[in-house]
Amino acid sequence: MILLEPHNHIIQTTLAEKASQPSALDVQFVDFDGVRFRLTTPDRKVPTALVLSMSIRCWDELVRYGVNDILKREYGAALRAEPEFGYNVTLDVNLEQIPPEGDERDAYIKSLALLKRNALAAPFELGFQTQKQLEAAGSGQGELMALHYRDEEVIYVQASSDRVTVIFSTMFREETDRVFGKVFLQEFVDARRLPTIQSAPQVLYTTREPPLEIRHLQGLNDSEDVGYVTFVLFPRHFAKADVANSTITHIQLFRDYLHYHIKCSKAYMHSRMRYRVSEFQKVLNRAKTEAAVVDRKTVS
Repeated sequence: MILLEPHNHIIQTTLAEKASQPSALDVQFVDFDGVRFRLTTPDRKVPTALVLSMSIRCWDELVRYGVNDILKREYGAALRAEPEFGYNVTLDVNLEQIPPEGDERDAYIKSLALLKRNALAAPFELGFQTQKQLEAAGSGQGELMALHYRDEEVIYVQASSDRVTVIFSTMFREETDRVFGKVFLQEFVDARRLPTIQSAPQVLYTTREPPLEIRHLQGLNDSEDVGYVTFVLFPRHFAKADVANSTITHIQLFRDYLHYHIKCSKAYMHSRMRYRVSEFQKVLNRAKTEAAVVDRKTVS
């Protein structure tokens, strides 16, 4: 299966192009989960001064979980104290100060393209820190953090002394999506039984009935359209900084990964059905009998 890239491709390619040939631009685009971006040059006379802004619907929740500290750590002085109007966060990018062409420049541009990923990392990093504190204390349970990142869909993160639990609630609008989704998610559950991936996070999947960790919350959707996917992350999944970053990157994209492959599977099934119909039509056309043509003669 294809793994989706965590960085925004438009930001990466546009900045790489403008770093080589600066020019004025004003580009607005949308990423997964309805996240809006704008990349622009406020002063067309200074094409090397760019502004990158992002709007995300769960920004207020991210602020409570420490997103500002993470963005300051990642982007430093480039982070504006006051974002552009209509957006939640803004970065100032000076093309004259970026590293020279090479791996260092590519890494810098990719870090800017990871703006969404770094913002959404806030509750996960907080959950990992809380787990270590609870482990040192010997017991306890952290705050249940909710991230309403989509309409009617939420990510829940809660730390305890021996694990961090991440729960996705996802909506399946169509019956076929529910069928494909159940097959995929059951594979996630069953795959962990293989000896080669015993160290993978535990995955649980339920429909309608929410997991115990969130069952006390009010207003949960209990229709057939909703499914709950639970990932149980143990300390080995975030013990080191690089492992923790990889875990956060992959788990953020789970919902998009799931629905992307559901759509790909449906498209493949439709293409196969169209091919079969076309083949059947060829068989039927060959089976048609030609009407005998009789020359009529008049009696003279």
